[in-house]
Amino acid sequence: MLIGKACRFGGRVRSCVVYPLACLFTASSNMAKSKFEYVRNFETDDTCLRNCYIVVRLDGRNFHKFAEQHKFIKPSDNRALGLMTRSARSVMEELEDVSIAYGQSDEFSFVFKRSSTWFKRRASKLMTHVASQFSSSYVFYWKEFFGEQPLLYPPGFDGRVVLYPSNRNLRDYLSWRQADCHINNLYNTVFWTLVQKGGLTTAQAEDRLKGTLAADKNEILFSEFDINYNTESALHRKGTTLIWEKRDETVTKRMKRPNGEEEDVAVTRSRRRVHAHHGDIIGEQFWEEHPDILEDDTC
Repeated sequence: MLIGKACRFGGRVRSCVVYPLACLFTASSNMAKSKFEYVRNFETDDTCLRNCYIVVRLDGRNFHKFAEQHKFIKPSDNRALGLMTRSARSVMEELEDVSIAYGQSDEFSFVFKRSSTWFKRRASKLMTHVASQFSSSYVFYWKEFFGEQPLLYPPGFDGRVVLYPSNRNLRDYLSWRQADCHINNLYNTVFWTLVQKGGLTTAQAEDRLKGTLAADKNEILFSEFDINYNTESALHRKGTTLIWEKRDETVTKRMKRPNGEEEDVAVTRSRRRVHAHHGDIIGEQFWEEHPDILEDDTC
């Protein structure tokens, strides 16, 4: 296809050079490669190593202050934990290569498959996408969990990316986070029980717990307040594990019979969705029940 260019000479318009249209597009494309494009060379290659699980962990930024200003219930606020889980589920539904996520308190870890090629495995892309999706979901679903209580200011979350090359490394990482959940929750449970039921000030409760072991904390709860820590909510003691599972769902559909009449028919179909677990992930049972989470170590 050709296109002409008109030229003006002494007030008269005359036909000049005729250019192929493809040449114009080529010239336009070349113009995009300006002399400033060299600055792209300053970008760092942050491609994650292949055959490694990519873990993106988010932590609430200054959430101690955030919890106080929004009057979170002590020692554990189920509304806040529910909102964290809902936000994490939103991330998994957006990024289906996240095979498992684990969260407790104000943190959540997202595990991308070893074989994932999302965003060309660029750490910055993965981390920022997870952080932005999680943060926006936290604000979006706030009213679903806190009702008319206003969100006073935007929450912030920082993130990091860590690679784990083997199934054992990944399991040890998740075990570490669940062990941390147990340690923190036990301390907070005893601390706030001493304050709310024992009448101690926060300074006195802190002083009382200095140097105590897990057995000592359990003894305080049981002997002084008749509380068996092992019967406390598994959500608080074990945290939340999110995984993809296929489950049968039954829906009612309006169907037309051969005689022309319509009737409601129950239809069962299998759907893959994100489901929450609040059990132990340190032992073998969870992994034996969900063998599809981990990938072959020999790949």
